[in-house]
Amino acid sequence: MDLITMLKQLGAGMIVTGEIFFLTLLFSLPLGLIIAFGRMAKNGFVRTVSKIYISIMRGTPLMLQLIVVYFAPYYVFGIRLGAGYRMVALILGFVLNYAAYFAEIYRAGIQAIPVGQHEAAQVLGFSKAQTFFKIILPQVIKRILPPVTNEVITLVKDTSLAFVLTVAEMFTIAKQIASAQTTVMPLMVAGVFYYVFNLLVAFVMDLIEKKLGYYR
Repeated sequence: MDLITMLKQLGAGMIVTGEIFFLTLLFSLPLGLIIAFGRMAKNGFVRTVSKIYISIMRGTPLMLQLIVVYFAPYYVFGIRLGAGYRMVALILGFVLNYAAYFAEIYRAGIQAIPVGQHEAAQVLGFSKAQTFFKIILPQVIKRILPPVTNEVITLVKDTSLAFVLTVAEMFTIAKQIASAQTTVMPLMVAGVFYYVFNLLVAFVMDLIEKKLGYYR
């Protein structure tokens, strides 16, 4: 196989990798905030359920979670789903896993904001929603960007776990080509792709952090 053909195949896999990455962030970031609210809720039941969920998601391998999400509909509920469910199960598994990590990052950021800011907003007549979205959340985003960046970079690498559900993303294709051609070149090229992807992620997150530099 010539280099151009190999790059085209890896490029096709990179598109799938990108889909997994962006869809996971699209749904896990807001879900993580909801779970963080549950984790800090005054209602003991909601707080306990959220805490258990986070504990399970962070305490078990992502690979196992993907398998459970894919096979549970059939083995638990007796529901047969088509081959199209593979990608859905993959995204769902990633979202549920990463939402738990983001929830704890959000919680740490929110609880780090001084209580005095809540009290000042209340004196000024802000509602709880206005206080959170206009005063607290912008500061929280600034504080949590570094740990969020770490998780996002980890997500780029974790997309390679898609092979568990036989979804052909870039690393899976690289392994297939390497095995068929008995060469490590596809794996090396895949490594370069991952590295460049993570450089772009770090660059974008750094730009966002600088934009929020006025929150000090």
